[in-house]
Amino acid sequence: MNTPVWAWLVTIAGLAAIICFDFYLVSRNPRHPSLRECTLWVSGYVSLAVLFGLGVLLLAGPQYGGEFFAGWITEYSLSVDNLFVFVIIMSSFVVPREYRQKVLLIGIVVALLLRGLFIAVGAEAITRFDWLFYVFGAFLLYTAWKLLLHGDDEEDEFKENAVLRTAKRFLPATDTYDGARLTTRIDGRKMVTPMLIVMIAIGTTDLLFALDSIPAIFGLTKEPYLVFTANAFALMGLRQLFFLIGGLLDKLVYLSKGLAIVLGFIGLKLIAETLHHHGVSWAPEVPILASLGVIVGTLAITTVASLLKVRRDRSRALDEELDEASDSDVAQATTAD
Repeated sequence: MNTPVWAWLVTIAGLAAIICFDFYLVSRNPRHPSLRECTLWVSGYVSLAVLFGLGVLLLAGPQYGGEFFAGWITEYSLSVDNLFVFVIIMSSFVVPREYRQKVLLIGIVVALLLRGLFIAVGAEAITRFDWLFYVFGAFLLYTAWKLLLHGDDEEDEFKENAVLRTAKRFLPATDTYDGARLTTRIDGRKMVTPMLIVMIAIGTTDLLFALDSIPAIFGLTKEPYLVFTANAFALMGLRQLFFLIGGLLDKLVYLSKGLAIVLGFIGLKLIAETLHHHGVSWAPEVPILASLGVIVGTLAITTVASLLKVRRDRSRALDEELDEASDSDVAQATTAD
C-alpha cells in the first residue's frame, strides 16, 4: 500500500481538527455528559471509522479495507478493556466529575502522540528485522495466557509507572485541585495540580497497554498508515465511551477471556505467516476475512455470554433474597403461634 505524503498530512490534519473541536466543547462547558450526548458522540466516531474503512476498501481494495476493520475492531476492544484502569485512576486521584472529560481528552491525546511514535519506530524496525514478528507473536501468546489465567485480577489496583513516579518526584504538586487548571500558585510558588498528574497517569498508562495492542495490530496489517488510523479512531471516541459504558463495565465479565482468545489467535497467525514467508511450506497464511470473522465472532460471543451470566446471577440472587424473606416470615409466624 503506497500512501503518499499528502494523504498522511490530510489524515493527521483531519484528526487534529476533530480533536480540537472536541477539546473546545469540553473546555467551554466542563460537566458530566448526559447519556444521550455520549451515545451521539460514540455513534459519530464509529460512523467516521466505518466511512474511513469503506474509503480504504474502495480506494485500496478489499485486502486493505479488511485489514483496517480488523485492526480497528481489535484496538477498540482493547481500548474498552483499558477503561477498567481509567476508572480506577479517576477514583484514585478523586477527579471532580465535571472535569473528567478534560482529563480523559488530554490523556488520550498524549496517548495518541506516544502511540504514533511507537508505531513509527515499530514500522521501521520490522522492515529491517522481520524476525521481530516472532517476538511479537510470542509476546501476544504470553499476554493471552496471562489474561486467561488472571483475567482482570491485575486491574483491581492501579500501579504507578516509572514516568508517573518521576513526574511526582520532580514536579512540585498540590494536594487539591484548582478548578481545571494544570498549575497554580501557593505563597508565590508555582506548582502543578493533581489535574496534570492524572493526565500523565492516563497517557502513560495507555502507552503500556500499547505494548499489547501495537503488536496485535501489526499481526493484522503491516501498513503503518492503517496501524496509525486504526489506533486513532479507536482512541478518539474513548472519552465518550468512558461515560457511556462506565456502568456496564462490570457486566462484561468475560471480556478479558475474549480478548485473550483474540490476542492468542493473532499471535499464532503472526508466527505462522512469518514462517510461511520464510519458506516453511506447512505454515498457512490466514486470509484477512477469516481473521475479521474470528475477531468479531469471539467478541460477540463474549459480550452475549457476559450479559447472560450477569442476568443469571442477578436472578439467582433475587431468588435467594425471596427465599430468605419467606423463611423469615415463616419463622415469625411460628413464633407468634
